[in-house]
Amino acid sequence: MRSLIWKAALCLLLVLSLGVSSAAAATPDKERAELRQKTAATLDKLYEVQPSARQAVENAAGYAVFNNTGFKLLFFGSGHGRGMAVNNQSGREVFMKMTEVQAGLGLGIKEFALIFVFEDQGAWNKFVDSGWEFGGQATAAAKDGVGGDSLQGAVSVSSGVWMYQLTTKGLALELALKGTRYYKDSNLNN
Repeated sequence: MRSLIWKAALCLLLVLSLGVSSAAAATPDKERAELRQKTAATLDKLYEVQPSARQAVENAAGYAVFNNTGFKLLFFGSGHGRGMAVNNQSGREVFMKMTEVQAGLGLGIKEFALIFVFEDQGAWNKFVDSGWEFGGQATAAAKDGVGGDSLQGAVSVSSGVWMYQLTTKGLALELALKGTRYYKDSNLNN
């Protein structure tokens, strides 16, 4: 058992170091292009599994899409990701990062995507200009007062902010966001 844990830890360190070294080699223009492509692909996947999400995203003040990798090794978990926030009215793009820390027993690596939908400009501005931190768990039925069931499958995580989570198995019904921080990527924003 001890040997298995050490092998898993070494594999995890290798995967994380490869991600860091490949990200360091890309130019800012290439990184922005890659994030735009990942954002489009993630939205396409969301619309495939939750067709009503298209209306919610397109009619919102803005949205943000993050692709994340998380790992859990015994009692400690961590995650990191990158993404972008888009203001639907102005077209402004803000490139961002996220980091996550969690406690609890586990072992494994998970890839997932988060899509935030902002009902108003104030919620979008607060997210991109001030950064954002989560420190709890969000589980709720999703129905807004404006668009009927257009936010079906989303979870309200803050006033005016809804979130979808995609995994390799589709739309997640329950979301745990423990110790997660979102902030601007100073290397990719002018």
